[in-house]
Amino acid sequence: MLDNKKAGRSVGRSGRVRTPAFLKNLRGVKGWKEATAWLEWRGIEDIECITPDQAGVARGKMMPSKKFTSNTSLALPSAVFMATISGEYPESGNGFVYPEDDGDLKLVPDLATLSVVPWESDPTAQVICDLVHQDGRVVEFSPRNVLKRVMAKYAEHGLKPIVAPEIEFYLVHKNPDPDYPLTPPVGRSGRPIGGGQGYSIAGVNEFDELIDDIYHFSETQGLEIDTLIHEEGAGQLEINLRHGDPVELADQVFLFKRTIREAALKHDTYATFMAKPIQDQPGSAMHIHQSVVTAKGGRNVFSDEKDEETDTFHHFIGGLQHHIPNALIMLAPYVNSYRRLTQGSSVPVNTRWGYDNRTTAFRVPRSDPAARRVENRIPSSDANPYLALAASLACGLVGILEKTAPDAPAGTAVNQDEIELPRGLLEAVALFERDTALRDILGEPFTTTYAAIKRAEFETFMKVISPWEREYLLLNV
Repeated sequence: MLDNKKAGRSVGRSGRVRTPAFLKNLRGVKGWKEATAWLEWRGIEDIECITPDQAGVARGKMMPSKKFTSNTSLALPSAVFMATISGEYPESGNGFVYPEDDGDLKLVPDLATLSVVPWESDPTAQVICDLVHQDGRVVEFSPRNVLKRVMAKYAEHGLKPIVAPEIEFYLVHKNPDPDYPLTPPVGRSGRPIGGGQGYSIAGVNEFDELIDDIYHFSETQGLEIDTLIHEEGAGQLEINLRHGDPVELADQVFLFKRTIREAALKHDTYATFMAKPIQDQPGSAMHIHQSVVTAKGGRNVFSDEKDEETDTFHHFIGGLQHHIPNALIMLAPYVNSYRRLTQGSSVPVNTRWGYDNRTTAFRVPRSDPAARRVENRIPSSDANPYLALAASLACGLVGILEKTAPDAPAGTAVNQDEIELPRGLLEAVALFERDTALRDILGEPFTTTYAAIKRAEFETFMKVISPWEREYLLLNV
């Protein structure tokens, strides 16, 4: 058992041991002294120092907790954050220069994100880190720093965004062979899960034990789930998060993805955030609810003193309409993402907006004036949450700064036959590179690095021969 000094506890006049409040925090401490006590109080043996790469995958190092608190310098090669999803590296060009020396970048732990890792057998904690150069300069192409850069741009104008993400994902039968299509899992009824189960409580109950683990893992990490529902797809679920600071919410989505995958594996099932994992089933989205408040006072700038819509509200929508097609590569980052953005599907493929209209890309839900917000329904669940939030908020900010007028709101269902978004990866990259307003907000280092990675991913994909090609071209052309 730890003594009182090591555990960060003190003894009062009554002789009773008092436990400092911070030790009970499920998530986050204020400094290294508190971190040391927090780890010792829980008997933590190892700690994972992680940071999201361009795909939103956790990269980092694991070490003994005592080494972590001994002012150890942490570093990762810069190439880690320039790699494609398949582990290859882009060639230099179009403003991107691959660093020949592959120098180290330093990991700086954000102690406000410290939490336990509940699925590990040994007592383990995790902390999300920021990236800086050896001289302390911010690494501008790292996803968490890109979102922080966008937040800083809002702060320059006395504003702060508030967001609430909704993440859809599929549970699928465990399938280690990528040559075979994915299939829905078998629930507690012993039968494969079928589609058309939108908002079905029975559909959720099929996975009671798995969902219980998701809730338990989340609660242990201090992650707050607002609601959980069964979506339309076979074995498709959706988790809604409470609104808050964009960086904090991106951190939560980053950790939620790890959590859900680990909970699924515990039950011999895969959880996937692919945008379109199963043919003829709905795709998975990451809808983003967005509002903007004053940095001082927290007043929603989308509503005025008379509770009416403001010019800022309309300009934010105008920015989304005009710039989201150019930022689509950050919201739909893979070849598979564009299989979700197709005609006749439930996803909006337009740039329209409307009141409580789910056929539009930008929906204004019914709400009180203080909660007036815009839901961006375009992002897919495969997107890096830091980059998806950065892109959507950057487009809205450009609209506010340039006073971009939106189109008239759509009064009825939008014709889904008219696709107003890029149809593929390369087209999206080209539009992304040409938008100078977005480039100014997101930063040149990120823009060139991200575009180079996406070009390289497309070239890798083009080396693969698909079943469709073998079926229709092999003996017919």
